[in-house]
This record gives sequence, C-alpha cells and structure tokens, in this order.
Amino acid sequence: MSPSFADLGVSKPVVSALAERGISAPFAVQRLVVADVLAGRDVLAQSPTGSGKTLAFGIPMVDRIAADARRPAALVLAPTRELASQIVDELEAIAHSRALSITAVYGGVGITRQAKLAARAHIVVATPGRLEDLLQRGDITLAHVRLLVLDEADRMLDMGFKPAVDRIVKKTNAQRQTLFFSATLEGEVGRVAKAYTDHPQRHVHAPKAESKPDIAHRFVHIGHDAKLGALVEELRSSERGRTLVFVRTKRGADRLVKRLHTKSLPAVAMHGNKSQSQRQKALARFESGDIDTLVATDVAARGIDVADITHVINFDAPEDRDAYVHRIGRTGRAGATGEGVSFVMPEQRRDMRKIALDLGLDREFEATAGGRRHAA
Repeated sequence: MSPSFADLGVSKPVVSALAERGISAPFAVQRLVVADVLAGRDVLAQSPTGSGKTLAFGIPMVDRIAADARRPAALVLAPTRELASQIVDELEAIAHSRALSITAVYGGVGITRQAKLAARAHIVVATPGRLEDLLQRGDITLAHVRLLVLDEADRMLDMGFKPAVDRIVKKTNAQRQTLFFSATLEGEVGRVAKAYTDHPQRHVHAPKAESKPDIAHRFVHIGHDAKLGALVEELRSSERGRTLVFVRTKRGADRLVKRLHTKSLPAVAMHGNKSQSQRQKALARFESGDIDTLVATDVAARGIDVADITHVINFDAPEDRDAYVHRIGRTGRAGATGEGVSFVMPEQRRDMRKIALDLGLDREFEATAGGRRHAA
C-alpha cells in the first residue's frame, strides 16, 4: 500500500488543503522526494513535466517555513512567466493553510506592485531576469532565503539564464537547503546541480510506459481573428462529445466562456481564481453532461480526471511538448478513441511544428487540408 501524505510527514493543515482539492494520495515523484525535503536534505530530482513535481517541492517547502520567518524565506526560480504563474496557482492554497504568502515575479507587467508583494511574501516564485531587476533596485533581499528551488533547471540553462542564476544563488544564505528539479541530470546540468547543492539525495522518476492511446491529432492553421469562429465550428460538430478546451490565462478562460455563450454554446471555466466550491460545481456539471464544454488553464486541469472526454482543443497553443502531451492525453483513455485539435497561428507555426516533429506528428501537422486552414 502506498504511503499517504501524512505518512510522509506532511502537516495536518497541508493534508487538509490537499484533500479539499481532491488530492489524497501522493504521486510517485512526491513519494520519492517529500520526506527528504522535510528532513532538510538537498535534493536532485529528475522528473518530467506533468508528473506532480510542483507539489513534490511545494508541499514540504510550505511545511519547512514558519509564518514568522524573515521574508522571503523561500525562492523558486522558473524559466518562464507561465511556469511561475502556474506554480503560484498550484501552491497558493497549501501556503495559505500554513498562514504563508506566495507571489510570482516576472517581466512584462508593472514592477512596482510586484516589488511590494515580493518584499512581503514568504515564498517568491521568480524568473531570473525580473528577480535581478528587483535586486538591483534594492526592492528585495535574498539574505533570509533558507530554501531555494530550481524548477526545470535544464530549460533555464538552455535559455541562457546560467549567469543570472549564478548571481542570484550567491545572494542567498550559504546555509540554505537547495532542491534542483530537471528533466535531465546529465552533462552541464549535472555539473551545475553539483555546484549548487551539498551532499544531495538524488531521485530519478521515470514514468511507466503506457499503451499508446488511440488519438487523432489535428492542427488548424489559423489567423487570430478566426479562432473563435473555428472553435464554434468545432463545438457544433455532431461528432464531438465531452470537450476540454485549453487556454493560457485565467482571464482568457472567463472571456472565452462569455463569448461562447453569445454563440449559444454553454461552457464553464476552471482556473485558479475560482473558489473551491465554484470549481467543484463546474466539474460536476461537466461530469454529469449538463455542460459538455469545459474551458481550463493547464494548472486547473491537473485536478480533472473525467472519463469519456472525446475532444481536447488547444485554443491557445501549449507552452512546450510536455504541455501538449499532458493536455491531449485527457482524451483517448481506457481504450476509447479521442481527437486532439490545436489552433496554430502564423507566429506559433515554428514552435508547434517542433512539438509535432518531436512527437512524430509531422504528417498531421502538414496536412492543412485535414486541419482546415482558416484565414485571419
């Protein structure tokens, strides 16, 4: 029998917060990592996206920080603003259960409000570039950081962030605990991991291979102004059943639901700004068939395990290959067939083509006739 979160040493408030989200049993990577982190050890973890790694470091991190600790007490470095936002969305409830505050720091938005929130937060989740901006302005200190997490460290190195990460790590407390999560621990990534950690526990999580699901993949090459019309066309198809539509942002999810209602297509939204009761109500309506279209962000969808989803539609393109697999994998389960549809705008063609090639879907990607090309 697999250990529970309580068996791993997780506190009652955090166990309760997880239970409220319908999370009762640890995933494999969480079973591997949580106890070591709670024991104060440095950890190197090789684990793919979508494996539950955010909670693997987030759960014990929250339990390791005291509410009266000098702030920020923990720092999570992430390669992109999307990932930083997702981490905050996923950890907010468990942080609040221990009276801790958590905030995201990334570029592309106003720096003044971010600086105020970051200075007061127990946990800061940041991209390296914007964090360095705050440090240079004197808005934040890392002197009290006793727990440092590098998430998707291999991607940070690929994106050229190593010099910035080196400078940031030097500004943290030398006695800190360091958790290093990466899809690989070989080569340069392994050397960097060794430099940042002290006698770490090493864990490799390789998910078991499953039988290949029966999913038809379709790529719709489209202009931005035609996206809504194309989605309406997909949703009015007589061949579809329960459908999951992915968008990038919480605001985008709400906006899309409203726009679908004006087209007489009822839908519900699931994202991190919804209360627990709102999320449960939306999911219940989707599961019962009262509503057959659910619009969700990546993080919100992680808690969704609904049978008989016939279609997954990427209204907004996935961030990377792992996100594509995680999204489309919601259909074609338990021997059923499914269809994955991705809208590809001209500026996304290169990135989406790379994802398709990596997954052996180059023929499907180029079959624009089958994907129905829509002009802007």
